Amino acid sequence: MLPAPRTQLQARVLRLRPWHLLAMAAGLAMLAEPAWAQDGPAALPVQTTPQPAGPTADAAPAADLSDGPIGFEADEVEYNDKADTVTAKGAVVLRRDDQSVRADQVTWDRNTGKIVATGNIRLVDEDGNQLFTDRVELTDELKTGAMENLLLALREGGRLAAQSGQRLPNGDVVLSHASYTACEVEDADGCPKQPTWRITASQVIYQDDQKSVRFKGARLEIFGIRLMPLPGLLVATDGRAISGPLIPDLRLSASNGVEISEGYYLRLSDSSDLTATGYVYTKAPPMVSGQYRALTSKGSYQITGYATKSDLIAVSGQPSNAAESNFRGYVYANGRFQLSPEWSVTSSIRRSTDRTFLRRYDISRDDRLRSMVDIERIAPNSYLSIAGWSTQTLRVNDDQGQVPLALPAIDYRHRFTDPLVGGRLELQVNSLAILRSNGQDTQRAFAGARWDLTRITGLGQQITLTGLVRGDVYHSDDNALTSTAIYRGESGWQGRGIATAAVDVKWPLVGAVFGGTQVLTPRVQLVATPSIRNLAVPNEDARAVDLEDSNLFALNRFPGYDRVEDGVRFTYGFDWQFEAPRWKIKTTIGQSYRLTTEQTLLPDGTGLSSRTSDIVGRTEVHYRGFLKVTHRFRLDKDSFAIRRNEFDATIGDNKTYAEIGYVRLNRNIQTIEDLQDREELRVAGRVAFKKYWSLFGSAVVNLTDRNEDPSNLSDGFQPLRTRLGVAYQDDCLELAFTWRRDYVATGDARKGNVFQVYFAVKNIGVR
Repeated sequence: MLPAPRTQLQARVLRLRPWHLLAMAAGLAMLAEPAWAQDGPAALPVQTTPQPAGPTADAAPAADLSDGPIGFEADEVEYNDKADTVTAKGAVVLRRDDQSVRADQVTWDRNTGKIVATGNIRLVDEDGNQLFTDRVELTDELKTGAMENLLLALREGGRLAAQSGQRLPNGDVVLSHASYTACEVEDADGCPKQPTWRITASQVIYQDDQKSVRFKGARLEIFGIRLMPLPGLLVATDGRAISGPLIPDLRLSASNGVEISEGYYLRLSDSSDLTATGYVYTKAPPMVSGQYRALTSKGSYQITGYATKSDLIAVSGQPSNAAESNFRGYVYANGRFQLSPEWSVTSSIRRSTDRTFLRRYDISRDDRLRSMVDIERIAPNSYLSIAGWSTQTLRVNDDQGQVPLALPAIDYRHRFTDPLVGGRLELQVNSLAILRSNGQDTQRAFAGARWDLTRITGLGQQITLTGLVRGDVYHSDDNALTSTAIYRGESGWQGRGIATAAVDVKWPLVGAVFGGTQVLTPRVQLVATPSIRNLAVPNEDARAVDLEDSNLFALNRFPGYDRVEDGVRFTYGFDWQFEAPRWKIKTTIGQSYRLTTEQTLLPDGTGLSSRTSDIVGRTEVHYRGFLKVTHRFRLDKDSFAIRRNEFDATIGDNKTYAEIGYVRLNRNIQTIEDLQDREELRVAGRVAFKKYWSLFGSAVVNLTDRNEDPSNLSDGFQPLRTRLGVAYQDDCLELAFTWRRDYVATGDARKGNVFQVYFAVKNIGVR
């Protein structure tokens, strides 16, 4: 079955805690209407624990009633031969199939078949729902009859209390003057407490055959304040998704004014559902959206769509057509299907009618929408992928005609588990076709093999030998349409051969220090690659190159396949790890040196253009679960100026915490479009107070000035987004009020303030 959406009106799985079940199982002796179901602020009465049952009396033989027997046990059993009644007293337990009844006393009238249970009654049905009451009439199938002062604890976590109840001939149980809550009615110390919210109803119908509870005249109360009515409220007792209206959302934004959204969830089957939502705005025409989800025997998929008709302001700031409205919308669909243990298909489609729709209606802040399909075969020693993808750019200055369409992209790899020469041998075949409507087209294919052999010496050194050979074939045309010359390559058919040999040595050294354990691992690597015709072929996937700790010891520091670092280089560094009872520290630092004097194609500012590279490193510090700090850096080899400084820290626990992120890229690259310098600060945090309340906020600030990026409109300080709010969250209720401000406008996605009220009531499907 599909899980219910966050906003669907239905019961959620919220298992009762074992201690709470035991407390309720102790019985509700002489239970009047629970205090949380009354109009006053009182709470559920404290339950008393019954005395342990004495030795079980000789169990009476199971009574063969209706279609199945009812077995019972008790401390004492009496038989009245004149009245033809059987009375069981003291810790009475009746069982029939998956149902059970516990009571102080049970009387069975053999003439009428009526069973009357009294005193501290706990009835459990076949679904695990529990009924607590003082007196109940049971049928010979252990179905309830008339009841008074009852409490129904649903398996999914809700509690339903009523003054009286009556079982109808069709099996439904009608409760009068009832209240329902999914909140805890006892605190951690077992003391009664007033639930945060409850639903009052003049009548509640418990439909056992449909496994549901239907409310009539229902109204929601929060903190004792009576709020909105909930017409047609239906709660499932078995946790399944059920159809129903969704709670409205309320938002105020600069682009659309006041926004109210209301939806409806429709459960089509056990494996499919549909959610439809309508949006009304004071500054924009209405909008509708729908989401369909389905689960099949092979996989699952979902389709989501938005549609409206409104004026469109182009990213240039001018209306596209002020006299008429334009159809605007967005579609997002994805799915995955496992056709066999080896074969699978994954797909995703994301398309928008224009570049500002998603931002204006606050659906997504992505600046690119990628659609793809990937057919994969995964076997123990082989892998095949046949894929294709396209990208829709939402960035202001991007030309959609220059954005590539990749179809097909094929990658096949086969690993030999026991090659004749030892080690591990892997063969790879790869093909890629790049198409552009207003740009360069490129096709590429290559075949290669890689061999790795790892051995441990008697002194503990780990030595890895690597050999790689590859042959590439390229074809390209319209190369002049690529603005960056070193990315174009030569038009027509081009080929090249690649051969790389490497030796990598690690020597872990373990010892004790500062009350903990340290591992110091010096590492050296020698890589040799003959001169390669790099500039003869196009560069589609190896543009954003930058030296960092993750690629310091890579065979090729270029990302992708189109560029390969040639020459002979020597790389050295070390890893250090320290572990103590509360601390964990990991550090990596290293540098490389090119032994050849030939000119490299790596541009200035990447840290790799000179024979001696910049120094790169990474440090992680963990202190218990309270502190986590990660720092990445790159230092200029000559001046030790900081070319990359990246800092991420998290301090605190789940309730109160602070997150700080800072990045500064000072690479001084002026000619490569993909590698602009940038400086940015990110902060976020939450402060908890008064047990259930918290303040939260976040901000993203662009610190890039015009010296770092001449195209940047800011001059060293430009807030991009800020957010501040207050929230309440307990075991059954979430409330939040959030203010957010966007400082950058794009077309009709205006900058300004956004106010939003978030409201979630648990266990009745409201979110």
